[in-house]
Amino acid sequence: MGETFSVSTWANILVIAGLVLYGFRLFAEYQARGRWAKNITGLLAGLGMLVLALALSLTPRNAELILVLARTPVAVVLVWISSSLLLAAVAAFGVITYSRPLRLWHERKIARDLHRELPKIP
Repeated sequence: MGETFSVSTWANILVIAGLVLYGFRLFAEYQARGRWAKNITGLLAGLGMLVLALALSLTPRNAELILVLARTPVAVVLVWISSSLLLAAVAAFGVITYSRPLRLWHERKIARDLHRELPKIP
């Protein structure tokens, strides 16, 4: 690989490193709060799948295939699909984040209404 890394390559490396560090920070927060027990299996399974995908893609035949695909517009299509899925994930996160406070407010209102109807026992 006699080519030099471009600015976008370095930017991608920095973004990936930042996401990995942020993931470790979130994992540390989960562990500190004790919520990590139910999520550790999903985390380990996800990491295992990523390592498996990396191992399967690092064969000489697959590297040749990746080189052939890189010269076609398939890469652009995959970037569009990836961007669309990431935007959908961001939108889903927004919907979940903003619907939860409304649900909690509604649950509190129901609890207040039920509490008012209970007789007061001295």
